Amino acid sequence: MQVDEATVRRIARLARIKITDAEAKSLEGELSGILDWVKQLDEVDTANVEPMTRVVPIELKQRADKVTDGEIADQVTANAPMTEDHFFVVPKVVE
Repeated sequence: MQVDEATVRRIARLARIKITDAEAKSLEGELSGILDWVKQLDEVDTANVEPMTRVVPIELKQRADKVTDGEIADQVTANAPMTEDHFFVVPKVVE
């Protein structure tokens, strides 16, 4: 895939990168080369390959999904400047 100078400048603008005319010409060839290399990946047959999240199959440890308050509300709010019924009291910020 060929990348022209207008595309290079657009990419640079989107990335907020300031480039000179010489850099734009240089990047044309580099970006075209990268896209050609990525195009080669289309030739690989992946029809029978299952999607995977990691190279080594690992079972993640799971815990029971139950809701608790931790039973330490007093400790959680101990250093708060103001509390009320185990909740933090904060000043009103919207008028």
